[in-house]
Amino acid sequence: MEYSELIKERFSCRALSDKEIPHNVMGRIFEAARLAPTAVNKQPFKVWALQSPEARAKLAETTKFTFGAGLFLVVGGKPDEAWVRQYDERNFADVDAAIVATQIMLAIHNEGLGSTWVGHFDAPKLKEFFPEMADYDLIAVFPVGYPTEKGVPSPRHEVRKGLAEIVTVL
Repeated sequence: MEYSELIKERFSCRALSDKEIPHNVMGRIFEAARLAPTAVNKQPFKVWALQSPEARAKLAETTKFTFGAGLFLVVGGKPDEAWVRQYDERNFADVDAAIVATQIMLAIHNEGLGSTWVGHFDAPKLKEFFPEMADYDLIAVFPVGYPTEKGVPSPRHEVRKGLAEIVTVL
């Protein structure tokens, strides 16, 4: 799909099927994450795929926003591995993780799947359930699945600020 078409068509899908997703499709989504640009190419991120019934049950204890999906991707940035801007000590782990998450979100849509960026989750509880996440700032959970007939864009999807409101040329 052409990029401008992809970014116009992608929407937050909140009605998903738990039908199994082929490994080659997931491989392309993971490859999009791997190729994401990060500050100084430090790649201070991790993606966890929660697919087993046990892992999904634990995730469901941290958020109600699961939308029927059978697979969840959790994205986190690791501050200890990230580039830090010298002038103000700004750590870019969360920025890098957000870039990765955005590429994942677009790759999911490009594969004909649906998802939405879930930020409303109990990160401390998720880290308690999955200790391998402990050293990361968890920034996103993506429920992933095939959109159901109820998986349509929100009425707010088309509401956007005008360019003059978001761009200033100096």
